Amino acid sequence: MDEIKEECGVFGIYDLDGENVVPSVYYGLTSLQHRGQEACGLAVSKTKGERGNIRFCKNAGLVNEVLREDTLKDMEGDIAIGHVRYSTTGASVAENAQPLVLSYIKGSLALAHNGNLMNTPRLKWELIQNGAIFHTTTDSEVIAFHIARERVHTKSVEEAVENTVKKLKGAYGLVVMSPRKLIAVRDPYGLKPLCLGKRGNAYIIASETCALGAVGAEFVRDIRPGEILTITRDGIHSRQFEEGKKRAHCIFEYIYFARLDSVLDGVNVYDARIRGGRILAKHYPVEADLVAGVPDSGVPAAKGYAEESGIPFGFAFYKNSYIGRTFIKPTQKERESGVRLKLSVLASAVKGKRIVLVDDSIVRGTTIANLIHMLKKAGALEVHVRICAPPFLYPCYYGTDVPSNDQLIASCYSTEEIRKLIGADSLGYMKNEYLEEMAEGLPVCKACFDGNYPIEPDKTE
Repeated sequence: MDEIKEECGVFGIYDLDGENVVPSVYYGLTSLQHRGQEACGLAVSKTKGERGNIRFCKNAGLVNEVLREDTLKDMEGDIAIGHVRYSTTGASVAENAQPLVLSYIKGSLALAHNGNLMNTPRLKWELIQNGAIFHTTTDSEVIAFHIARERVHTKSVEEAVENTVKKLKGAYGLVVMSPRKLIAVRDPYGLKPLCLGKRGNAYIIASETCALGAVGAEFVRDIRPGEILTITRDGIHSRQFEEGKKRAHCIFEYIYFARLDSVLDGVNVYDARIRGGRILAKHYPVEADLVAGVPDSGVPAAKGYAEESGIPFGFAFYKNSYIGRTFIKPTQKERESGVRLKLSVLASAVKGKRIVLVDDSIVRGTTIANLIHMLKKAGALEVHVRICAPPFLYPCYYGTDVPSNDQLIASCYSTEEIRKLIGADSLGYMKNEYLEEMAEGLPVCKACFDGNYPIEPDKTE
């Protein structure tokens, strides 16, 4: 793998007018497809009539592969949640697709989770100590089982959710559906994004604002870190289950993960990437003829670099939009073929020119090395690489799939050594101290770059 992956995206909707929300879940999940491409699913119920009967559909594959028209024709309801998945805990198999649906003594619930817990073994042990017999592979299942267990002893599902999330250590954006309620929860640090929207008399919860636009909803506000938001027929109720934690929003949402048209915690993703390019131009100037970005996330940063430097902005690559999921190939030669299949050089645009090539990050270095080789083979005189992220040096425990250190090129080589290895004429990484500026002063988590974790890993877990 030569890209950093996000774990997943969540979506929830409750139409208080009783309209069928299944089509909205489909469109919302499709707009969040960039966050997870291994599995997806939805769970839906009716708050009247056959209340409590949660129907669901989930499997491995993309949204349009799993949630087909013939599959969904008999599924309808006014309350639903959905999920797109990329696995960081638990195998990439259909059995681990979400939402998770549980039946228990007092009823049923469905849950979709974005993030990663750091104390899953301890939470599993607590369940086993209390007589639970089960085999779980994901932290999402552990959360769902704890909520179901708490629900037996509490007066409401939101109380069960609160008792559960107070035990969690890690990053999470949750949507939970009971027969009559839709609940959203965000971790106290704000590591994972989550927002609230409204369309007529329907309320929507989503990982990103782009999903609100996809269903014709207006943005209301971000879910606050440490907040439990409950939507019922009587409206919205908010409760802070934890306050006072230092905010630590994932910086990689702004560098790479989030869709370009999303706004997360008041920061426009497109503008953040433009600022990133401008910062690189200020600190790593070079004489060149063309600034180009590696599609897709590197393109707005390249535009920012061009605006700040005065060097013309243009395109050096054509991206094949009809390539679906990219599977990890077993050999280096096949990996290189995969890069050429996705991207081809616009030879007439680069021949005889000095190129500034802007990308979001370097993981193993394989992809960027191939692109530089392709540019020079097409006649580029020089290729100067500028990267919108600092070097990856540390693992992420919060749901971003940063490979082990032995697969991170920056953990083994200096910047100059990396420059030589990838064949660049110069190489400049974003510095840690400029990341807050890129995110408009928002407090961010950059632990994968500097090792300063907002939630310290528990060595006993």
